[in-house]
Amino acid sequence: MPAFPLLAVDIGNTSTVIGLADERLDLTHTWRIRTNREHLPDDLAMRLHSLLALTGAPMPRAAVLSSVAPPLGQNYVLALRRHFAVEAFEVSATNLPDVQVELDVPDAVGADRLCNLFGAEKYLNTHEYAVVVDFGTSTNFDVIGRGRRFLGGVLATGAQVSADALFSRAAKLPRITLQAPGTAIGKNTTHALQSGLVFGYAEMVDGLLRRIRAELPGPAVAIATGGFSRTIEGICREIDHYDETLTLRGLVELWASR
Repeated sequence: MPAFPLLAVDIGNTSTVIGLADERLDLTHTWRIRTNREHLPDDLAMRLHSLLALTGAPMPRAAVLSSVAPPLGQNYVLALRRHFAVEAFEVSATNLPDVQVELDVPDAVGADRLCNLFGAEKYLNTHEYAVVVDFGTSTNFDVIGRGRRFLGGVLATGAQVSADALFSRAAKLPRITLQAPGTAIGKNTTHALQSGLVFGYAEMVDGLLRRIRAELPGPAVAIATGGFSRTIEGICREIDHYDETLTLRGLVELWASR
């Protein structure tokens, strides 16, 4: 059976990113949907079929997925098996023999972080190290070494989670859109909140990247991905590249490298 089109599914805590790749490993279609842990295999099959039909995309012949939101990963596997006759490859540290996970407990690394390792490879070039800053429900700093080494990283609260916590504890503060204001000094409550949440978050990212680079024995290239990366693009001084599809592309390249 042909291996393409290849369906790639990256299941996060807040959103799920889905892509369809052709035989050149290029993403021809991408979708972002809300993650719902209550969806059963039949629900997921209907949603996948609707997305494919909506854009006239072909049915997948193979699939690869990563999940940090159990039991959705297994439910996607069942949906693809039952309704698409596709046996999905589910990413974990135990089924990637060419990856070195240099953690105290290697199996504890998230599947999405392994995908980032593969997605970052094209940015290494002359660098020995890369740091992927993945802006999701949490913000993950994935430190990667040449030769598919996952060295470790940092976990920080996501920007939207921080904002939601602030609004829930301070009833008089208005809920705002997370976007950069024109200046750091706010002239009203909304402006001041945007400055603290966006500029303050960008400074945290820059500071952690400086600390990470100082601990590495060689220069490291920094790449940002995830939904909030669009908001801080051009604000963070320590980030070299922005790549919204890095995790999904890494998922495709991981599948092809087996």
